[in-house]
Amino acid sequence: MTRPAPGTPPDPEQAGPLFQRLCEVIARLRSPTGCPWDREQTLETIKPHTLEETYELLEAIDSGDDAAIVEELGDVLLQVVLDAQIGADEGRFDVLQVITGLTEKMIHRHPHVFGDVQVESASEVRQHWEKAKAIEKRSRTSALDGIPLDLPALARAARITKKAARVGYDFPHRAMLFDKLREEIGELQEELYPDGDMPDIPAAVDMEPVPDEPVSDPERKDRIEGELGDVLFVLANIARRWDINPEEALRRANRKFARRFQHIESGLNAVGKAIRDASLLEMEALYQECKQLEREGK
Repeated sequence: MTRPAPGTPPDPEQAGPLFQRLCEVIARLRSPTGCPWDREQTLETIKPHTLEETYELLEAIDSGDDAAIVEELGDVLLQVVLDAQIGADEGRFDVLQVITGLTEKMIHRHPHVFGDVQVESASEVRQHWEKAKAIEKRSRTSALDGIPLDLPALARAARITKKAARVGYDFPHRAMLFDKLREEIGELQEELYPDGDMPDIPAAVDMEPVPDEPVSDPERKDRIEGELGDVLFVLANIARRWDINPEEALRRANRKFARRFQHIESGLNAVGKAIRDASLLEMEALYQECKQLEREGK
């Protein structure tokens, strides 16, 4: 496949009929002679599928597998076209309104490309974007309006702090956030160990497991949840001030742990041992072995 020059749109003689064919397929599925499952969907019932397909796309991008990315992009496009067809069937809106609105919005928010505005940096581009967005969203009453409630909580925390910072509500120096983090961790510790007797135990695996004691008091459990939430919120804010995506950082940590845990399973399987029969010391040795292999690029 020959790579086109950057910024080259698809051939309209190919793209037009292909998109029309997709719309026809989705419309047929929603028709009286179509698929019973597709016919009964509403914008509300289809939401979980839209979210699932988005996450599957992220997973495909993480894998670097172009075939998987193409497939998952198709599934996300399916959700867009299906949502628009549902809107049309309900007499609310159609895919042409979706496309027209999106096109006009992108032109309006990029006056440095489609108009005569001059910009010198990506920072100035963001400023123009926010100004254009503010004009479009005049009905909003809060600086925090527009952040989707269904965003993953860590990602939403970063968006909230970013919005607050844009109107000046932010620590003057980002290093101050670590003092705030220590404060929040201290408050969490006070709730976890109300008598102040928090054990100082180094992280290790060479001791017998100590069973966790559940928190039976609902009010105390609620306070602990609140304090833990405050810690996570500050961590999201730290990520923002260092221009790190906290959701992606956690996704990366999840993948890393899963990879190392699967190395434990593989290592034990190689010697004919089930993971449930292995000691914590054996598992930790394989975990550390995986870390060392990663450092060596193996």
